[in-house]
Amino acid sequence: MTTPLLDVQHLTVAFEGARSSLTAVDDVSLQIAPGETLGLVGESGSGKSVTAFAILRLLPPPGRVAGGRILFEGRDLLALPEREMRAIRGARISLIFQEPMTALNPVMRIGDQIAEALTVHGMADRRGAWEHAVELLDAVHIPDARRRVRDYPHQLSGGMRQRVMIAIALACRPPLVIADEPTTALDVTIQAQVLDLMRELRSRYNLALLLITHDFGVIAEMADRVAVMHRGVLVEQGPVRQILRAPSHEYTQRLLAAVPGTGGPSGPPRRSMVEGRGDGRT
Repeated sequence: MTTPLLDVQHLTVAFEGARSSLTAVDDVSLQIAPGETLGLVGESGSGKSVTAFAILRLLPPPGRVAGGRILFEGRDLLALPEREMRAIRGARISLIFQEPMTALNPVMRIGDQIAEALTVHGMADRRGAWEHAVELLDAVHIPDARRRVRDYPHQLSGGMRQRVMIAIALACRPPLVIADEPTTALDVTIQAQVLDLMRELRSRYNLALLLITHDFGVIAEMADRVAVMHRGVLVEQGPVRQILRAPSHEYTQRLLAAVPGTGGPSGPPRRSMVEGRGDGRT
């Protein structure tokens, strides 16, 4: 069996209040192999994003990891000094945020923001980083990249801003990318384009991807395996095709029934949903 790139073991995350404690993630275990895409699906508030921020040790206070281990490339991230953790964020594990307009610096050119990801980790000098920023914009299919690299975020469309976020995430060629609802803020046509781009880049760079979403349609298109999260607990996980054809947990069944064309009240399952990934991998 392939050694996992990421191995989350019995992760528990709590938010401590003055008089009470809320467990947002409860005894979650999951693994991602090199080059694999794991879809983490569930409704808003189920603990998906909290799990991602715990992996990166970016939990907002008063959140804390109350138990478990997070092994990445054989090292327990929870045991690392903050200096070593900073070297991993962006360079070895990167994050694509849901809303690029809040993640990007509005008063900084997009080329400088991409270049900063490289210079901070000592992977290029300023001049080399700028040239690499142009190459990355070209790789994410932003036209006239050498001109657009000087633009500010407000000068780009929502789809282009999300492509910039993907370029920043890929700047240091990390083996693992966490994508937190990367298409939620986009219209349907742009969503499809961004998913196509992520599929292309995943294959080109052999990326492992933790794809966080509430949309089973995105999971069917993108993921090798899926883990279903409900109220902080993983209720079901397995190969995408297996879960789509025969979900065993009631919550998974309800999520699938809510997707138009998957066998709920609106009709029989769509062929693409039942077959799983649209790119030939299962």
